[in-house]
Amino acid sequence: MQAAIISRTGTISVGEIPDPEPGLGQVVVRVRACGVCEVDLLIADGEFASASYPVVPGHEFSGEIVELGPAVPRHWRVGDRVAVDPALPCGHCAACRSNNATECGQRGAIGESVNGAFAEYVAVPAANCYRLPALMTWEQGAMTEPASRALMGVRRFGVVAGQRSLVVGANATGLLVLQAQRLSGIDVSIVDPDPGLLALAMDLGANPISTDIAEVSGGKFDVVIDCTGDPEGMEGAFDAVHTDGRLLLFGTPHAGARTQLSRVPFNEQEAGVNHSMAVLNNFGLAMGLIESGAIQTDPLLTHALPLEEFDEALMLISGGIGLKLQVLPDFEVLTAEQLTEFGGPDV
Repeated sequence: MQAAIISRTGTISVGEIPDPEPGLGQVVVRVRACGVCEVDLLIADGEFASASYPVVPGHEFSGEIVELGPAVPRHWRVGDRVAVDPALPCGHCAACRSNNATECGQRGAIGESVNGAFAEYVAVPAANCYRLPALMTWEQGAMTEPASRALMGVRRFGVVAGQRSLVVGANATGLLVLQAQRLSGIDVSIVDPDPGLLALAMDLGANPISTDIAEVSGGKFDVVIDCTGDPEGMEGAFDAVHTDGRLLLFGTPHAGARTQLSRVPFNEQEAGVNHSMAVLNNFGLAMGLIESGAIQTDPLLTHALPLEEFDEALMLISGGIGLKLQVLPDFEVLTAEQLTEFGGPDV
């Protein structure tokens, strides 16, 4: 089969590797759509500590079950459409048993510690599969993982109705976090230098909006969520936190990123800082919210590329071009009409 392979830091190719065979409790999924994110770029650059090389990346994906391994539950059948939770905790340690798998010392992930979905086929645990509703597209299915991360961050942060929130960065992550907060009745403002992205944020419920964080932070916010991972963005986010407020660092910084935060908010304002990047039992909920339209993902999809152009997808991500990029291994069979469904902003 064809797959994108990162053999070592900075060495990326698309070529033939053996088809996967399902192990105990595993299924083989024919990949239909796989999203590209900053983590994939960090793996390519050698900046993601848990990555194993060589590896086929890709952890935001949907597809069709084409083979069942031994001991797979009987409710799964060849032909079932699924999205896949990439998390691979050990399931046995104290952290896993207490429903806190993010602290599992042996945790891995599909596309990081084992081969992932920038490929025609991938073997995954059947336990990680979630059946796609009949009307959900492959592309929407592949958005379940990033949507579930946004839900986890907001739920872990404990936002409640009546609070004022500021999201820094109207990227795909920021727009998912915006929608996740709106589900709880939060008044969400958003800041981003791109007016086009701010217009999309307004369509998704952000109000007010601004291209300059200084214009919106005068009144301070109960909750501030940085979705940029950029040192300047994080510093601006911290300055906007209200007394006793909380800052969530949700963006994906590069390994060398450094930021300087004043200790005054810690000492005098008692502001709290947290971070989140886990899915942790939110996958099914995220899928249901996408199916219902409560979380909209189609407006975030701006680029579809064939598997052969995986390196181009990483360059687009690195250059900040587009919102959510997806690799479609069956790209060549899509009609022109299907491709026009990628209706996000021209960015």
